[in-house]
Amino acid sequence: MKSLFQKSIVLFLVVITATSCFNKEKPNYQYFPDMYEPVSYETYGEYDIFENGQEAKLPVEGTIPRGWHPYGYENSNEGYAQAKAQLTNPIPYSEKNLAVGQQLYTIYCAVCHGDQGNGKGILVEREKILGVPSYDDAGRAITEGSAYHVMYYGLNSMGSYASQTTIKERWQIDHYVMKLKGTLTGAPERTFESDTASVKKNLIPPVNADATILGADANTVLDEESTN
Repeated sequence: MKSLFQKSIVLFLVVITATSCFNKEKPNYQYFPDMYEPVSYETYGEYDIFENGQEAKLPVEGTIPRGWHPYGYENSNEGYAQAKAQLTNPIPYSEKNLAVGQQLYTIYCAVCHGDQGNGKGILVEREKILGVPSYDDAGRAITEGSAYHVMYYGLNSMGSYASQTTIKERWQIDHYVMKLKGTLTGAPERTFESDTASVKKNLIPPVNADATILGADANTVLDEESTN
């Protein structure tokens, strides 16, 4: 009995000692201090953690961003010609995709190409940029493939939009560009497809043996992006 009483006293004193200095705002014991007090770095600061004077940590060699997929057509006249002839839009021509494409077109394209695709955007009207052709220019004869290729790499004074848009967004813009071309040329209105229609596969022949091209596994790539 006496032994039990002594043990109780000792336990009581331990509990009192452990809790007497307890502060809810700052734990007494931090087993992983960085979880409570993270190390912050100023933008463009010089820190030992960054090797060789780098301003940031580089991705691990061989890694790629989630959802990214290689594009197998080269940024050359030959690559442009191949994309123009071979590449077709793999997503359904649906009312939803067209509406999103119109919104994105207004954001990224209309300022130069114009709301109607006639090459008379606000920058052209103010003579800030010249020589923007209309989508119905017979000399260009744009296709789904050529429009996508130019969005990916850029052409002449037009820069690339590969960093501002996802694969699916570029194809949505592509649908709207082709709609504008059809309106300018008087082509019949295209019939909408269902949003649930399967993404087309195997539309893009390999350009070289080492290239993995969108279309070879378009379902996976586009499904991943649709969740973002």
